[in-house]
Amino acid sequence: MKSLVSILNTLPASRILDASIDISKYILLDLSSTNTELVASQPETSDDFEDFIFNYIKNNNAEVAYGGYIEGRNLYKRSTIFKNDSVPERNIHIGLDLWAKAGTPVLAALDGKVHSFKNNEGFGDYGPTIILEHEIENEIFYTLYGHLSLESIENLTVGTIFKKGSQVGTLGNSAVNGDYAPHVHFQIIKNLQDKWGDYPGVCNTNDLNFYIENCPDPNLLLKIT
Repeated sequence: MKSLVSILNTLPASRILDASIDISKYILLDLSSTNTELVASQPETSDDFEDFIFNYIKNNNAEVAYGGYIEGRNLYKRSTIFKNDSVPERNIHIGLDLWAKAGTPVLAALDGKVHSFKNNEGFGDYGPTIILEHEIENEIFYTLYGHLSLESIENLTVGTIFKKGSQVGTLGNSAVNGDYAPHVHFQIIKNLQDKWGDYPGVCNTNDLNFYIENCPDPNLLLKIT
């Protein structure tokens, strides 16, 4: 039986943002704690991060910035859901972020059906989130789309079928998406562990090996590079 990674490697590239945006307009973005330019700018609010990210996009003549898989970030220190007295700090990003303008269409990466959806409200959380279930070569797995608009989950029902490339929703703004610059957090998940409309997108260093195994690199499917 093929592994999920092997299956993803053999699939044609998927797009999860507005298909009219050519891949040549994508630019890699480093939001790690080692990015000296980011550290020097000291962004703290969602507006600060939005200015930093969209200036970067504009200066590179791009429309979409992407990156962040297994990236250690300082930006989560803003929120107590990632660091508090009762749990170890979580600061390693285990999905892929694609940053673009609010309202940009978000597309299904593969044929699938709605497993669950939820508005994960709270500072630093996902906001509106959709999880799709897929089955390829008898392998069941999931894709998660976080930080969407509220409209993306209005009138949505579990079991709704989406074809690859069809619109799932749109990017939300900071008022609804957990207080982030507009982007979609995209994650591939083998075992949802009974989660519903939610799944960790940031982990602690002690749990990293588990999440690398359970959440393979989304670029295996997106094939941006």
